[in-house]
Amino acid sequence: MSPMLFQGATQAQQRPLLLGLLVLLALLEWRLRPAAYDWRESAASTAVAFGNVLIRPVTAALLAPLFAWVAAHALFDLPIRTPLAFVGLVLLVDFIYYGYHRASHHLRWLWATHAVHHSSTHFNLSAAYRLGWTDLLSGTWLWLLALVALGFPAPAVLGAFGLNLLFQFFVHTETVRSLGWLEWWINTPAHHRVHHASNEALRDRNFGGLLIVWDRWFGTFADAPADEPLRYGLAGVPRSDNPLQIVFGEWWRLLVDGREALRRRLPWRRRVRGS
Repeated sequence: MSPMLFQGATQAQQRPLLLGLLVLLALLEWRLRPAAYDWRESAASTAVAFGNVLIRPVTAALLAPLFAWVAAHALFDLPIRTPLAFVGLVLLVDFIYYGYHRASHHLRWLWATHAVHHSSTHFNLSAAYRLGWTDLLSGTWLWLLALVALGFPAPAVLGAFGLNLLFQFFVHTETVRSLGWLEWWINTPAHHRVHHASNEALRDRNFGGLLIVWDRWFGTFADAPADEPLRYGLAGVPRSDNPLQIVFGEWWRLLVDGREALRRRLPWRRRVRGS
């Protein structure tokens, strides 16, 4: 078995345990802040997450041969042999994630998968594991494949990406208000609340995964307004607690809007625009 397939099999075995732990943490937060939860919405998020437990191992198995082939034909050999080298890769992956995350809010094809994560109307830990099932179709994995093509080991790239996503679970909360001086450097719950807000002035802000410095450097950073409450959910889209509608609703809207754009001969910019 190749390292990629072995890692995929191992993650498939661990994923239900990890999801169970994350659900437990969400229940603990619910005990602290019951007003931040709606049981129907949280149940829908959990159903979506269990769907991912089944779908993501299949996605990994389908992509593993491609990743292995690209790794065998990489441009360079960039081994990760020291902890410092892995830290450097983590930062590089975070930068790549910023680019992907920003693109996913502006390209409709990527947004169709990413919109699932923004569909929750409450901001809490259960919203963190409301993730789309259609990464394979959207091609989000191409961003990581590019690093493998450069010569970074695929297991190290996937491990760095996994740590990035795990860190982001903990920023989906209203329980933590401010982290002081860390707010200048890392993605915090305060920053990520702004990212999830559907307020018109705050849309498409704070894309960072681990670090918020990318947003500060590239002009996409915003603080929460002092005089306006944050609203969550998809702007202009009614809330649904049906897992299938949550997962595939934006794909359907994409098809409907695409057909209308073709009928009216709208410019391509209007056809591919995301959130």
